[in-house]
Amino acid sequence: MPLNVKNRRKRGIRIAVTVLSGLLPVLLGFAILCMQAERTLQQSTRLTAEEAVHQFELMFDNTAEAARELLPLAGQRCNDVKLALREQVTRRPFVRSTNLVWDDSIYCSSLFGDYQEKINAGDYNQGQLLLMKGNPVTPDSALLVYRLSDGLRGALSALDGYHLSNVLRLIDRKTLLVLQVGPNWLSADGRFHDGALPLFAVAQNELASSRYAFTVAAGFPEGETWRYMKSEYPPLFSLLMFFGVVSGSIGHVLQKRAMSPRHEMQRAMEAAEFIPYFQPVVHGDSKQWSGCEVLMRWNHPKEGLVRPDLFIPFAEYSGLIVPMTRSLMQQTATLLAPLSASFKEPFHIGINITASHCKDLDLVEDCREFIQAFAPGSISLVLELTERELIEPTAMTHQLFEQLHGLGVMIAIDDFGTGHSSLGYLREFNVDFLKIDQSFVAMIGGDALSRHILDTIIELSAKLDLAIVAEGVETPEQSDYLTAHGVNFLQGYLFGRPMPAEEFINALSHH
Repeated sequence: MPLNVKNRRKRGIRIAVTVLSGLLPVLLGFAILCMQAERTLQQSTRLTAEEAVHQFELMFDNTAEAARELLPLAGQRCNDVKLALREQVTRRPFVRSTNLVWDDSIYCSSLFGDYQEKINAGDYNQGQLLLMKGNPVTPDSALLVYRLSDGLRGALSALDGYHLSNVLRLIDRKTLLVLQVGPNWLSADGRFHDGALPLFAVAQNELASSRYAFTVAAGFPEGETWRYMKSEYPPLFSLLMFFGVVSGSIGHVLQKRAMSPRHEMQRAMEAAEFIPYFQPVVHGDSKQWSGCEVLMRWNHPKEGLVRPDLFIPFAEYSGLIVPMTRSLMQQTATLLAPLSASFKEPFHIGINITASHCKDLDLVEDCREFIQAFAPGSISLVLELTERELIEPTAMTHQLFEQLHGLGVMIAIDDFGTGHSSLGYLREFNVDFLKIDQSFVAMIGGDALSRHILDTIIELSAKLDLAIVAEGVETPEQSDYLTAHGVNFLQGYLFGRPMPAEEFINALSHH
């Protein structure tokens, strides 16, 4: 009996030591995993803040460039320069409005023309940026104002808070992000706040821009460390029971989550979320459909349709625009090629290309495959050169355009007259079309100077024997004016908005 008691006691000690030996590595491993999770989240918020600062700086570059170009105009009469202010708004991504300042008073606005409002330079953080709750036009929509001054002269360019909140929301949906400018800050829901920044319970990081007077703060809410561990570490919890000390090493090899817009767009491309929308182009005289422009839309599973101005610049910066365009061409061919045998005359299909497409000859093969998908002679492919990035006139680009013309592909200059390089493209490249930007079409019915600009573009195209497409036609008055002046093709809401494939194909069957 005593031996049995002694054996039971030894067995109890062995069990206790076994449990304690097992608990020690489990607890040690859990502590290591907890520290690893906090370190990963800390690194996540740091990288997310860096990415946010980078994206904001890209946006502010456009805003600052608009102010730099307008600053020399400060002091001139508003009627003489208001067109230049509005031009900056139309051709600068993200720029919402521009203003000219003389002696700390706004006297000319792209929104209102002649305008008087006193400003206080001290309200601008480091004299440069001001985050506002709104303005008289949109009192409940935040905006950020960039200020540039030189003596009594000054220029202001405003950026819509909607674009800022999109960056805060889309860069990483799990991370809480805010943008701070001076005492004011903007949250991801687009709301304006003043006072101290919120304190994030987990992995708070603040990063100031080295180029502009703003700060980005990132972090996670209470309990995120445990939620992260439950999400990422379940296999390790079971391994801790058997391997103890080695669990720390296993934790170090966990993959980090993708946190940048590039990863999100790469995922979207693999999921075929970038789809074509089609906007009809009509003959100037008969108003019959002559073709269409293929526009890219992002059918996001949570956000719905994302506007192209929110993702196309990111696609160009990240180098994804080329495969995205290739996918767009393949989808377009799949949708429209079955109808091509019924086309009575060549149907023009316009697709935008950028400088990234002109670095090699892959575009030639993409266009060849696109044309071969259609009935012979049933379409005319038009590549529209955009000016967000300058296309350099190198031997490669000349060879590229020569081979494209050999395939029968036509070249158009998109938004002609709004960029620095439009005339350079005319001189360097053999183009077939000019696309008049909608800002010039909107001048119809305006002052004589505005009409002269438009008439000069039309006259230039006639002398160069180039066809013209006028974009942004919204009223019968604009349509009649352009037709009377010999514009070949018209495009705009008057004839049809961009529409999804099914709706466009159905409408095409009636034209």
